[in-house]
Amino acid sequence: GASALFDMIEYYESATHLNIGANKHLGARGWQAAAHMMRKTSCLQYLDARNTPLLDHSAPFVARALRISSSLVVLHLENTSLSGRPLMLLATALKVNATLRELYLADNKLNGLQDSAQLGSLLKCNAHLQLLDLRNNHVLDSGLAYICEGLREQHRGLVTLVLWNNQLSHAGMAYLGMTLDPPHPQSQIFPDFPPPNPLQGHLPSPRPAPESREFRPIPDFRAGAVAVAEFIAESARLLRLDLRENDVKTGGLMALSLALRVNHSLLRLDLDREPKKEAVKSFLETQKALLAEIQNGCKRNFVLAKEREEKEQQLQHSASMAEIAGSESREENPEGNPEGNPGVPAPEENGSAAPAGDSSSDTEEDEEEEEEEGKDSREVVEFSGNSPGNSSGNNSGNSSGNAERRISVSSPGRGRKVFVVTRVENVPE
Repeated sequence: GASALFDMIEYYESATHLNIGANKHLGARGWQAAAHMMRKTSCLQYLDARNTPLLDHSAPFVARALRISSSLVVLHLENTSLSGRPLMLLATALKVNATLRELYLADNKLNGLQDSAQLGSLLKCNAHLQLLDLRNNHVLDSGLAYICEGLREQHRGLVTLVLWNNQLSHAGMAYLGMTLDPPHPQSQIFPDFPPPNPLQGHLPSPRPAPESREFRPIPDFRAGAVAVAEFIAESARLLRLDLRENDVKTGGLMALSLALRVNHSLLRLDLDREPKKEAVKSFLETQKALLAEIQNGCKRNFVLAKEREEKEQQLQHSASMAEIAGSESREENPEGNPEGNPGVPAPEENGSAAPAGDSSSDTEEDEEEEEEEGKDSREVVEFSGNSPGNSSGNNSGNSSGNAERRISVSSPGRGRKVFVVTRVENVPE
């Protein structure tokens, strides 16, 4: 059934999004047909295969397809038993893939040694992947070291890295700190951790857009809001900060509000809507006022960012218009024509015109060459000029000095005329 379905998708060449998730009995033959479809179709951009096992005997087919795939942008492989050799094959193939932007590998029991080393090696080689979701695995601090090592090799690339529930501790933050350090501005990695206790649960935050950057710290901190506020005040790149499910009270909110007065990059700061309980009841109203100030600061930054973007677009548009105007002026007054008339070549110094017979042999050869070239390149040639006998004159002897080409055309009953090539345009296919 799967083979027939994938053959149909390949034949009609129209599907852009395909979900084959939760098909536990797809098997090697089904994956082989899916890989063949991935290689052949140029429309498929989104493939969701979560909860569909991708085992050792099926992984080579998918790896070969990803190596040469030219259309797939988003790939979901959550809970597909990728740990070990399948992940190695997948990572090796993606090192040369230039189209994939989002890769989801949650719930695959990825370990902190071989699997994380493969992911770090992938990040060293692939500068096109923008989002990597590794939530609910066993990356550990040792695995985070491999991943951060790969990120430090990037000049541009990954924007969002999701590390929820990977048994990370303060020891792993040392590697992360070196990656986020200002000497490595190219490292655009912003971690995202859920509550460590699965019984507490966590609110699913929306997946950020490809151009956004998300930072969600460990939720079990109370006095850290001031330190985070200091980071916000100094940061010029942070776009989103998620501090929900944290014990941020009046003092922390006040520090965050003051930080947003000097920060002009943060567009979204997520905080719990309900104020935290404090001994002084009047602090509840203070918390509400501070929350409103924080949101207003984010709105102000959003407006400023939009204005900056519009100004950049206007500058680019004006620059492009100036370039177009310059090219048009060059076409109207081409080089080598002192009179500024594109249709009339420069006369001789003594003002005499060359006889028609002097240029007949040269122009006939030029005509034959132009006809041969026109057959191959399919170009439209625009001509202008006068008859050789006119008083204005066309000096064929000066044609070598001027960068002009002349073509002789004979018409029955109208004699022979010499035309000067002024512009060549390509014919649209």
